[in-house]
Amino acid sequence: MRIVSLVPSVTQTLFDFGLDHREIVGRTKFCIHPSDRVKNIPIVGGTKTLKLDKITALKPDLIIANKEENVREQVLELEKVCKVWVTDISTLEDQETFLFQLGQRLNKSEQATGFIKRTNAVFTGLHPALTVPTAYLIWRNPYMTAGGDTFIHNIMKCLGFRNIFQDQTRYPTVEISELKGARLILLSSEPYPFREKHIAELQEHLPDCTIMLADGEAFSWYGTRILEYEAYFRQLMGEVQDSLH
Repeated sequence: MRIVSLVPSVTQTLFDFGLDHREIVGRTKFCIHPSDRVKNIPIVGGTKTLKLDKITALKPDLIIANKEENVREQVLELEKVCKVWVTDISTLEDQETFLFQLGQRLNKSEQATGFIKRTNAVFTGLHPALTVPTAYLIWRNPYMTAGGDTFIHNIMKCLGFRNIFQDQTRYPTVEISELKGARLILLSSEPYPFREKHIAELQEHLPDCTIMLADGEAFSWYGTRILEYEAYFRQLMGEVQDSLH
């Protein structure tokens, strides 16, 4: 099977299932893991700026896209020439279904079951005791956050962080004044690359908030990438507990 992956987390998951450049024939420029292996895969544009002619020329049997990552109009064009699987993942339950279905498509169901068990173990072993009012920012100028129907929100919930914007959808724009309801603000490393200087910038307006940097991949990449973050999640929860006491 010749597969073009239009989703960074899917690309890594395909490699983790044992596929290589013979099966994964195309990727986006944001598909960067595993770094030593993706370099052998042709780039077909960005997740939202796909080069449709390049994808068609690769003669894929399957294109894997994502409802959130990719542009609907481009996906519809691709569906005219190839089978497209549009994933839609906003919860860990969705993630489990994705791994199960991918295992079936690749004839690797046993391997998928193993990944599902290991992923579930990451979160069942964390035992969060926090219910901290939290905002998770993904963008600056304007500030944008994660609403209650996102995968980021689901990860926050699993870690014991209560999303103060859980009643909103997708990625709403917020004013600094709206962040005053949070005790904790997490600044993501992606898609906007927040840095230490941005903590100081916000802290001037929100002196009573704990503001920390967060690894964006840990909160937003589904698939097998999650398995790499159990230690990170434990460390983050510990740092939050320490900072709030």
